Amino acid sequence: MIITKKKDIGKLLDALKEKKSVYLFGCDSCAEQCATGGQKELDEMARILKDNGIEVLGSSLPEETCYRQLILKEYRTQEGLKKADAVLVLACGAGVRTVADVAEEEQPVLPALDSLFLATVERVGRFFEGCSLCGECVLIETGGICPHTECPKGLLNGPCGGVVDGMCEVNIDNECAWVRIYNRLKKQDRLHLMKKISAPKDHSVGMRPRKILLREPARKADRKK
Repeated sequence: MIITKKKDIGKLLDALKEKKSVYLFGCDSCAEQCATGGQKELDEMARILKDNGIEVLGSSLPEETCYRQLILKEYRTQEGLKKADAVLVLACGAGVRTVADVAEEEQPVLPALDSLFLATVERVGRFFEGCSLCGECVLIETGGICPHTECPKGLLNGPCGGVVDGMCEVNIDNECAWVRIYNRLKKQDRLHLMKKISAPKDHSVGMRPRKILLREPARKADRKK
């Protein structure tokens, strides 16, 4: 799940300066669970915009705003969306990008949220960063605990010298990631993995922008068959 927070409303109003009408997008997945882009937040945003003299021509709450086909459907069926001077998206950056790619280039598409991190979910309303989407997962050797993410220094070969009573020197409220890795591997009888020396992080595998094509688009000749 991608965790988001609301942008300062003053910045949003400034970005919408001279815009007379807006269409709103929420997201009924991640942003809804973060209480940043569900129906309640769409209604709240609509009220704020109206109070500031901006007409809201409608809103959409797709199941996933980052899914292009769902956004294309909204643009085909929602007349207010086509007429709006700007579109305000209450979703993560991927959702904003998806709407912006579908919209006419003359129509500004603006983010209402800041994207923070990819989270594991303990329960509703409790989110913890567990993955940096680095492109080269090391969890197979670290007991499911990511040192690249959970160690502020991103150390891949054990703890630094600043560990005190098992706690991180950078964030003293957190237990050292490598202490946790050691304890878990010990319980799993896999401490031999601690002896392995990891090579420096290969950041080239995380080059951006990235894409994955599980299926190539059908060629015209194939479509006719």
